[in-house]
Amino acid sequence: MPKIVTITDITGSTPFNVYLCDNPVTICVYVDSISTLPYSFEIPTILQSQDDFNLKIEDDNGCINYTILTI
Repeated sequence: MPKIVTITDITGSTPFNVYLCDNPVTICVYVDSISTLPYSFEIPTILQSQDDFNLKIEDDNGCINYTILTI
């Protein structure tokens, strides 16, 4: 069964570039550029064996925020 991540809240300037990274951050996979929430996506194949991740969000001003996720 695929693992799904849902983003419900982001602060900053739209649009947001969404990346999913392993933990610790060595590999990051670009997911999408989004402007509306909530937003859900399936964990990319290369990262599906992981149990925890870093969600990397970059806003339109170049500000980057990391959030640790445990699935």
